[in-house]
Order: sequence, then structure tokens, then C-alpha cells
Amino acid sequence: MTRHLADQPRIRGNARLREFLRQVRAETPHPATLSLQARPKQRTEQPRKTAEFLRIARGLQA
Repeated sequence: MTRHLADQPRIRGNARLREFLRQVRAETPHPATLSLQARPKQRTEQPRKTAEFLRIARGLQA
């Protein structure tokens, strides 16, 4: 006679841990993405050029 299903020894694997880590990693952004978002934005020279054109238009000299 064979044992009942509940009487079998439990196999302690790491499947639950592996699945938990997979879900946590899927929820959080990748570190490369975070580093790209944290980089400072490069400023263009357009606002400075506009200020210089306005200064010249007003007749002011450097």
C-alpha cells in the first residue's frame, strides 16, 4: 500500500524564492534606466543666444 499524498516528505526547493525574486525584479526598474534618468540634462545654448540677441536689439554693447 502506498502512502497518502499528504504523508509524502516535502521537497524544499527554492522555487518560491525564485518566483518571488522574479516578480520583485520585474516591478523595479533596471539600474541602467535609473542611472540614465539621474543624469543631468544637457543645456543648449539657445537661451543664451536669445539673451544676446535681445541685448543687441536693445542697443547695449558688451
